[in-house]
Amino acid sequence: MRVVSGEYGGRRLKSLPGDNTRPTTDKVKESMFNRIGPFFDGGQVLDLFAGSGGLAIEAVSRGCQHAVCVDKSYQAITVIKENIGITKEPEKFTVIKGEANRVLERLASEGQSFDYIFLDPPYANQEIIAQIEKMLALGLINEEAMLICETDKKVALPDEITGLSLWKRQNYGGTEVVIYER
Repeated sequence: MRVVSGEYGGRRLKSLPGDNTRPTTDKVKESMFNRIGPFFDGGQVLDLFAGSGGLAIEAVSRGCQHAVCVDKSYQAITVIKENIGITKEPEKFTVIKGEANRVLERLASEGQSFDYIFLDPPYANQEIIAQIEKMLALGLINEEAMLICETDKKVALPDEITGLSLWKRQNYGGTEVVIYER
């Protein structure tokens, strides 16, 4: 696993050991960012199920200003911090250990909002629609924001969610990436 492009391009990232996480493959990440990356001119990133932090690091590498990486696993938080270390710019990242729904409330209470939101939850525990609706209600999603959802291809995310519209849907083998915009 590596940073595909941008300022940190080519740097190797650690992944979590075991089968509990499935990091986004370099091929899927490259394709995903080639679609959304040309739009990066600053912006705030939320990686709600960060795993190794690879998506947030890729976004900052390609021009986003700052990324918040959230995961509930202590082991994931350790790997995220190690991967952020390879950027040599830790000030561009905030790492939060916690359960996603509680962290959303915390971020809202701090007045934060985001331009790019990555949702790649564990396939067995997906609550993507409910979490998007919660983020909208809490004011966490900026105008013209993009939400990038990575799911198992068996999960059928709708074409529209109140307040958002489908921008792109793409299958990559067993993975589907659905991108919404506000």
